[in-house]
Amino acid sequence: MRYLTWILRLLAFVVILLFALKNTDPVVVRFFADYAITGVPLIVVMLVMVIVGTVLGWLITLPSVLRHRREAARLKRDNGQLQQRLDTSPGQQATSTAVAPVRNP
Repeated sequence: MRYLTWILRLLAFVVILLFALKNTDPVVVRFFADYAITGVPLIVVMLVMVIVGTVLGWLITLPSVLRHRREAARLKRDNGQLQQRLDTSPGQQATSTAVAPVRNP
């Protein structure tokens, strides 16, 4: 499976490299208010847009990732507190009961 992953990565790299080599023609990049930059290679424009899209996507998902990390930290802390309370409870012994396995329909 590891070799298949590396083969697919190599194939994707070769396709992207060939695409980049075919798109080196200079283009005019126009901004707002009639501001333009001339002679920029098309692949540079495409690379900048991929980077901008990646950064924007990362920034959009950042609040969700941080919320999940805080929730995981809170659950670990609660688990540790409950485990400590279970370990220090006086005179009580943990009893185990047999549980039947769950069958999927």
